Amino acid sequence: MAARRKYFLNKSCVLIIVVASVERFAYKGVASNLVTYLTDVVHQSNGEAAKNVSTWAGLTSMLPLLGAFLTDSYFNRYSTIILSSFFYLSGLVALASLARFPHGKAISSAPIFGSLYLISFGLGGYNPSLQAFGADQLDEEEDGYASSKSLFFKWSYFGICSGSLLGVSILPYIQDTLGWELGFALPAIAMGVCVVCFICGTPLYRHKQCEDGGRTFGSLISALRSVTRKFIGGRTNVASGNVRAIELELPERPIESDIGFVTTPDKKMDIATIAWEVFRLLPIWATFLMFAVILQQPSTFFTKQGSTMKRNIGEKFQIPPAALQSTINLCIIMLMPIYDSILIPILKIITQDDKGIDTLQRIGIGMFFSITSMIIAALTESKRLHSVHPINICWLLPQYVLLGVSDVFMVVGIQEFFYSQVSGGMKTMGIALYLSVFGVGGYLSAILISLVEMLTTMNGASSSWFSDNLSKARLDCYYGLLAVLSIMSMILFVNIAGHYKDDKIDSPNTTMK
Repeated sequence: MAARRKYFLNKSCVLIIVVASVERFAYKGVASNLVTYLTDVVHQSNGEAAKNVSTWAGLTSMLPLLGAFLTDSYFNRYSTIILSSFFYLSGLVALASLARFPHGKAISSAPIFGSLYLISFGLGGYNPSLQAFGADQLDEEEDGYASSKSLFFKWSYFGICSGSLLGVSILPYIQDTLGWELGFALPAIAMGVCVVCFICGTPLYRHKQCEDGGRTFGSLISALRSVTRKFIGGRTNVASGNVRAIELELPERPIESDIGFVTTPDKKMDIATIAWEVFRLLPIWATFLMFAVILQQPSTFFTKQGSTMKRNIGEKFQIPPAALQSTINLCIIMLMPIYDSILIPILKIITQDDKGIDTLQRIGIGMFFSITSMIIAALTESKRLHSVHPINICWLLPQYVLLGVSDVFMVVGIQEFFYSQVSGGMKTMGIALYLSVFGVGGYLSAILISLVEMLTTMNGASSSWFSDNLSKARLDCYYGLLAVLSIMSMILFVNIAGHYKDDKIDSPNTTMK
């Protein structure tokens, strides 16, 4: 029995997975149909609404970097979750209150975006702290910690996808048919339940925090300078042995920091090591950005595509365009058990490896499926443009399904990769690095939209690729552009990935080439 128990999650982990699932229901209830709200109620253009949604989503995923900094430096994860959840809840309540009033663009834009950015501010502390706090509930000293940690991230993502599935399938229908006030009130109620459940679980939690977290981040900038100097001067090796106290070989001369300590050659500087852990991840982090851009499409242009298609089921019911996003979550929920129970055992036999495939291989497979999704999306949009009569919305299902398959491989892989690549005192920052991929990807998506709009209207063209009249838009060209850029990112990833060792912190004899 003892040999099997190490692969089970304790009660606190299960509770946190449930809390994360309910929170995703609330968030997706707002985010999934936001582009429709901005175009139909606030009267923004398709391009402007897509940029605003991408920018908001980008900030929402970038703020966890600040949240992780403050959490690891000055607070603890539990307190950060409690505090940030109240900001989050306040933003949802404010948004639901604003939905009661008639909207015009000039009047409603400021308070609406004020509410949305209050949600973002809350999520900045909530998201990285909750996931890292959940992983903290596992005992690193027990045998099978690595397996339990992997199990936690898999089922955490499964719970997140379950909540997202309910959010994108139920709430868009309520918003389109019963009104935005109820459609935004339900996420606020769900988040209130989420906060209460988390607080009620307090007696179950293990509280763990880096003992010198403040020193770690207080010295990060000066340590980065030291590491950069070391990186330029020669090769850096991470010592083997005690992998949870990884140390960095120093240059022959002492390194002085701005906070007043000197490290001589006979002493190892753990702070510089931690800075190096972040610094060395930036190249591979950059290769994930195009995947994040692709993930912006379902909540923006995929949804607007669906609004022009035949959506009737019977005489009275119409499929909300945003509801097709549930296909992604449904695919993830269906495929993740198949991945663990069927695919991985087969791959273990083929590869003669205990994990079947490592994290980086999993990410690469996810990239391939995301590129395929964009190619299919371009072909489907081309068919829509050249069809005399509206085509059925089911034509969009293949691109959603492929994105779901891509998520199964890639999103969990990225999360586990970053969490494993940083040492114990930086676990919240590891989660924040994972979330920041999607934040910067949101901004990159907005920048791409602006550049494409500018370039496609330079020669006096009457409309851009994102024309409000989608029969004149060229979303097929845009999807093709995303596919090409993603192929370039994948080629770069394949070349960079060889310089990283999978599961660095939990595996001995790690070397950064």
